[in-house]
Amino acid sequence: MSGSFKISTREIAAIAVMGALTTVATVVISIPFPATGGYFNLGDAVVVATALIFGPLVGAIAGGIGSGLADVYLGYMAFAIPTTIIKGAEGYIVGYLAGKSEGRTYTRTLIAWFAGGIVIVGGYWIAEAFFLGMGVQAATAEIIINIPQAIGSLLGVGLSIAVKDRLQI
Repeated sequence: MSGSFKISTREIAAIAVMGALTTVATVVISIPFPATGGYFNLGDAVVVATALIFGPLVGAIAGGIGSGLADVYLGYMAFAIPTTIIKGAEGYIVGYLAGKSEGRTYTRTLIAWFAGGIVIVGGYWIAEAFFLGMGVQAATAEIIINIPQAIGSLLGVGLSIAVKDRLQI
């Protein structure tokens, strides 16, 4: 069938492993934020690293599912679907904008990371203000958690640089 969607066994394995790692990284460091019922975590570092190492498809699926599962596990059920969408979008955008790892510049990597941070902050603001019914004031209050979380995802850039050359992908 022409134009069909294909995903390799290696990509499926990467999605499983990196999705699980995203869940663990999110759960291990989770600091609640009472204003909106959300929490600060470092799972975004794994989402960014996954997208930079494996590309936009693996970054989107592993980042979205891993982060959404962490919300379910931690009891943040209302956030699970928005988180899956937002972190999936973050993973896709970071991986897409960064492009192929061969010849990728640090500038391009940082632009991709920054765009992913905008997705986090903007995505959660929209979700909280309009879809979760928390209102603009509460969503705006949580920006003080989402900006440091986006900045913390910079750890994923360093992680991807440290790991990428050691992987045979």
